Formats: sequence, C-alpha cells, structure tokens
Amino acid sequence: MKKKYNNKLIAIPWARRLFVLFLAAFICFLSPYAAETVSASYPSSNNAYGQLSVPTQVTKLGNTYYIVDCYHDQIIYSDNLNAPLKQWKVMTNHVHQPHALASDGTVYLVVDTENNRVISYEKETDRFRELQIFEQIGNRPHYITYEPSDELFYVWSSLTGEMYLFGRTPGTTDLTLVETRSVPALNGMYVRSFTIMGDSILFPCVELGAILQVDRYSFELEQCYPVPDAIAGMVQIVPIEDYFYITVSSDRNYGRSTATIIRTTDLSGLRYGCYEDLKSLFGSKGTPYYISRFDGSYFMTHHDASPGIYRFQVENNIVKNISGLY
Repeated sequence: MKKKYNNKLIAIPWARRLFVLFLAAFICFLSPYAAETVSASYPSSNNAYGQLSVPTQVTKLGNTYYIVDCYHDQIIYSDNLNAPLKQWKVMTNHVHQPHALASDGTVYLVVDTENNRVISYEKETDRFRELQIFEQIGNRPHYITYEPSDELFYVWSSLTGEMYLFGRTPGTTDLTLVETRSVPALNGMYVRSFTIMGDSILFPCVELGAILQVDRYSFELEQCYPVPDAIAGMVQIVPIEDYFYITVSSDRNYGRSTATIIRTTDLSGLRYGCYEDLKSLFGSKGTPYYISRFDGSYFMTHHDASPGIYRFQVENNIVKNISGLY
C-alpha cells in the first residue's frame, strides 16, 4: 500500500481506481477544466528549420528522441538523435511556445505554454494523433513529468503555484484531471520547473530568490533555501550523484548576464555562495535550460547561443565528455 495523497489512496484496487477515475471524469465534465476530445490526425511533415529556436527540452521516450523547439512553436522527433534537423519529423506545431512533454508509454502529454493548456497525443505509425485538449490549466504551464509510482502526470503552472495531476483510465487513452494541488507561497511567482525527490518536491522560485521544498503529498512547506540574487533566476534542479546541478537563466531582476549552470552538495549553503560555477565548461554565452538523462548521458538544452544542446557525462562527480548538438 502506497502513501496517502491528501488522505486519498493512490494505490487502490482496480475496481476502486476505475470508480475514482470515473467520478473524477464526471466532475471534470462539470468543471472549467473539462477536456475537449479532438481525435485529429495530421500527416507528419519534415522539420522546416535547419536550427533550433530556444530549445527548452530534449528527451527520449521509448526509442524516439524529441526536442521541444519552443520559439518555432513545435515539437520535433526522430529515431536518430544525430540526424540533421531538417530530417526530423514534426510531432505537433499546433501549439504556442511549448516547453515540455512526457509520456506513460501510451499517451503523450504536451504543455502548450502560451495557450494555458495541455494536449494529449497518441503515436501512430507515421504521425501523432491529437486526442484531448485541457483548457485553462493555470497560467503558462511550463513543466511536466510522469511518475510511474502513482501513475500520474504532474503538470506545473509556472505563475499560479498550482500542480495539475492527470491520470489515465486503464485500457484507454483517456486522461482525466484527478486533482489540483497548490503552494500558496508561489502564487504569482515565476517557477519554471519542479523536481520530485522521494516524498518531497523542490521548486526554484525567481521572485522569492529561494528554493522551496514541500511535502509531495500534502504540499505543505518543509524547507526554504534562500539563494543569492545573482542566481535567483533558476530554471531547474537536477540531482546527479553527490550534487544538485542547477541551471540559471538570470538574476533576480531577470538580467541575463548571470545565466549559468552551478552545482552544490548542500542547498542550504547556496545563500552563502557555497556552490561551483560550471559555466566555463559549456561556453561563455547562452542560457542553460532543462536537463534530461538518457542513453547513458545527460542532455542540457541551451539557447541564445550555439550549440542548442549539450551532451555530457558525470562519473565520480567529474563532468566529462562534453559535446554540442545543433
């Protein structure tokens, strides 16, 4: 039996789980978050661009690679990570500045950031079928991950302090908004991502100049880690071996001159400047964004400079084998 989530059990017998999802679907039908069923299929076209424009995420789902090409308003995919960009296929371009996607192996869920919605897809042989559109998902939903432990998609609204939890009805491609959780202290603050660590979630907040740690199930505040103003514009926190790697887009006032990637073994030491700046390893220009791990390496999107993606490995806390893509 898994831990309780807001006094409701996530791991429950299938019959009860089906009932909960049915009930949630009925509630959603009556709510402003009801999904529009689309079931539209578009032929896959080749990517028209020879370079990326503000890539935010690169990931591998199944045997396929995906790049969120944010400012080109599209997500592209390929079975060959090293293929020239114009040989990649377009998963979707019916989105406005998307930032991330995730999959449970059956359904693919995309945050359509500037349209304040999320869209689900099903992969077909040579195309993706658009299935459902969930409107009014906070304000500028930025980041998403799928957690197999509780079979839920976690979708974060970057400006309202809200986490939207989506579950899939077993045996179908239907998603339902199961629950919305919130961190009141983050309402109206800019938070680009979150990091699930066991029973806790970390949120890097620009305006607060701090990292908030909350309980994963109650969303109650556990810890607050202040950071210096120069690195307050944090994007993402990624635990790698003994360190927390943190990508930084700006200072607290959104000045881009401090964009960097840092690492620390202790988040509480950040306020005292106890961190290592790794910017020189990845070039003197550009803005690091999201980091993903697949194929035995880490991949960091990087915009405002070339390359658009960095590949690197970490062994015994040593960053090595750094190379650029695109």
